[in-house]
Amino acid sequence: MDSPQCSDDEWKEKLTPEQYAILRKKATEAPFSGKYNEFHGSGKFICAGCGAELFDAETKFDSGTGWPSFTSPVDEGSVTENTDKSLGMTRIEVECSKCGGHLGHVFDDGPNPTGLRYCINSMALELKPDQ
Repeated sequence: MDSPQCSDDEWKEKLTPEQYAILRKKATEAPFSGKYNEFHGSGKFICAGCGAELFDAETKFDSGTGWPSFTSPVDEGSVTENTDKSLGMTRIEVECSKCGGHLGHVFDDGPNPTGLRYCINSMALELKPDQ
């Protein structure tokens, strides 16, 4: 999946219904339900929509929130941050910079060294193991 310029119908064909709801319609998976919440291995997490590298497993930590959490993206340009005023609150949404897929949100209550917590839906990610 390397073409970020897809029509809505093409996204529906490429993604599972759950991935489509999260990546394209900004849904959120239930806490503690995602396959990467308990993951403690190595590798790179890539966008389930387009394959862009997003997060290194070395930056993943257990935030206790029920979603995979990271202290930083793999590089500054891999994600885009936007103000999200949905659900009666203001948050910072995190999207894949390549395809615009919704990944989750970033909060300022994370550990050192960044103090940030990128709270990401497992369904928006795929793991690319280290070789």
